[in-house]
Amino acid sequence: MSMELEKYYNKFCEDKRLTRRHGQVEYITSMKYIHEYLKDKNDAKILDVGAGTGRYSVELSNEGYDVTAVELVKHNLGVLKSKKSAVKAYQGTALDLSRFSDNTFDMTLVFGPMYHLYTFEDKVKALEEAKRVTKVNGVILVAYCMNEYSIITYGFKENNIRQCIQDGKLNEDFHVVAEPKDLYDYVRLEDINSLKDEVKLKRIKIIAADGPADYMRPVLNAMDEETFKIFIKYHLSTCERQELLGASAHTVDILRKE
Repeated sequence: MSMELEKYYNKFCEDKRLTRRHGQVEYITSMKYIHEYLKDKNDAKILDVGAGTGRYSVELSNEGYDVTAVELVKHNLGVLKSKKSAVKAYQGTALDLSRFSDNTFDMTLVFGPMYHLYTFEDKVKALEEAKRVTKVNGVILVAYCMNEYSIITYGFKENNIRQCIQDGKLNEDFHVVAEPKDLYDYVRLEDINSLKDEVKLKRIKIIAADGPADYMRPVLNAMDEETFKIFIKYHLSTCERQELLGASAHTVDILRKE
């Protein structure tokens, strides 16, 4: 694991991110779909790979599900374990889930790992491991950071675009070329499709986890509660729309193991 990632999460408050308004949109949306695929499965076993500080795993455990979490960064794991919950938490990587048997979990969440895996091979390996430990007919939810969001915000809004081109961080058609020291990797829909096809998983649907929320941070923060509720309603009614997916900051691919 890169030292950069360890250093980054030691400073970065992941817990706060998901409670700020733009983070709430992502959290509320992801939870809505998690619950949709847990319907009538009160005894579901859930694996949260790259669980961060446990925002999802702790909540799902408190709801009564049998939850296991795997997290790479010691700092995050410490925060997760400090929360009062029944989550079984381990340090480990998405690339090796060998502590778990095949066909163990009803649902597997891969919400952090794809952000920090930089090669197609590693992403495939993470997805194959998630598939292996998930039961047949089980559901796997995989989150990605989207390419255009990165170009528009970091590239243009924060005025780093010329430097990125100069440093070879973008290819000819403006696809980010990331490496571990960049901390994040960014994808387009065709990349997500290639991964799903390579690992032979069946897509149930793909959603925009936060849609335009990340671009609108100051606007969301200034909204009164009533307007923010309407925004959430709007987002939930449009987050499956094809035309909004690629421009979202995060997407979640919802897959079934057949």
